[in-house]
Amino acid sequence: MSHCQQCGACCASYRVDFSVHELDENGGRVPSGLAVEVNDALCRMRGTDHTPMRCAALTGKIGQSVACGIYEWRPNPCHELQAGSDACERARARHGLPALSSLDSGATSSGHVVCWK
Repeated sequence: MSHCQQCGACCASYRVDFSVHELDENGGRVPSGLAVEVNDALCRMRGTDHTPMRCAALTGKIGQSVACGIYEWRPNPCHELQAGSDACERARARHGLPALSSLDSGATSSGHVVCWK
């Protein structure tokens, strides 16, 4: 299992905006019930603009035991953020988790998300 399926820090740190074309009602794979409309072209994962931030698809406790209810169908920005990237490490630090580089020296790929909070 990847670090991304165990940690959850990014899912509780970043706003996730994506194209409305990724919604299942528009031929995509992201469940429409988990998104809110931003404008005619963009939607956002529910919970990612709340305080405290937490994606509605995330279950469990950050850094211990988490799962994404739509991991296979998550939007593109979630695919782009990689374990060990700068964004990953910042999210982990926000939640008091150690850097992946200190746990697994091989996790150094880069990635990004569409919007930061």
